[in-house]
Amino acid sequence: MYQTAGVTLRNPTLLAAGILGTTGASMARMLQKGAGGVVTKSIGPVPVYGHPNPSMIALNADGGKGRVIGYLNAMGLPNPSYDDFCQEIDFVKNGTGAGAPVIASVFGAGTEDFVAVAKGLLPSRPDAFELNVSCPHAKGYGADIGSQPCQVEEVTAAVKNAVDVPVWVKLTPNVQNIKDIGKAAQAGGADAVVAINTIRGMAIDIHSGWPVLGNRSGGLSGPSIKPAAVKCVYDLYEALDIPVIGVGGISCYEDMIEMMMAGASAVQIGSAVYENENVFKDVWTGAENFMKENGYGFDELIGLAHRRK
Repeated sequence: MYQTAGVTLRNPTLLAAGILGTTGASMARMLQKGAGGVVTKSIGPVPVYGHPNPSMIALNADGGKGRVIGYLNAMGLPNPSYDDFCQEIDFVKNGTGAGAPVIASVFGAGTEDFVAVAKGLLPSRPDAFELNVSCPHAKGYGADIGSQPCQVEEVTAAVKNAVDVPVWVKLTPNVQNIKDIGKAAQAGGADAVVAINTIRGMAIDIHSGWPVLGNRSGGLSGPSIKPAAVKCVYDLYEALDIPVIGVGGISCYEDMIEMMMAGASAVQIGSAVYENENVFKDVWTGAENFMKENGYGFDELIGLAHRRK
């Protein structure tokens, strides 16, 4: 068991928000596949149907013929609202996922929304809340709030005062200085920050001239954003006194080790699940073997790059 940011994990790999977190059954399956914990789909105050399709595409190297280098998505935060989602968390907490942590990702258009959703989900006993102030493609939500330090601090403080479980804040890289946003979350009482959400991106079909996504633009995830994620984690670890949870492009144990050396105390895995549902087990087993072979303790790895000066 591993303790970070007020949550006890089976191992320090978690399912990231938005990936197979819509139903209790899919989250339980990820726990069975080796995830140390799961983060739900982002849940809001009212049902949202999301953006029109196509809402997700794979990006390939070599003009679309090579390996997948990332994914573009513009889902638009589809969700059934907190009124109908408690049962999904209950399914995990009381079923095959019993004993594993479930972190509820929540979003809203302002402070009152965040508080209402968090309170509405409390009966399902989530182990923590992750505040989505970072989605790049839902107007009025996510990054529209998360790019403003004052709003981040206000939302964080309000939710922290309203619930009795840890509060994590998921940050957007689409800002001038992510340290300022991290400091605002910390000032609001966050128990951890999660870095990063997707990077704004777009694809255009050269044969028709039309943007490929139904929303025209969206968020880029997958291997191509890992260097940006590592830099953000590195900067936040240097600036903050609370844990940093790393996410963005992790698909193998080397990625996890790199993220930990940058300062992450745990990692979340999202896009890699599309190609390998056993990625949690593979990543953590590989990381354990790496530490054993190289004589590292787990805590010793966290922030190691900062001590190489």
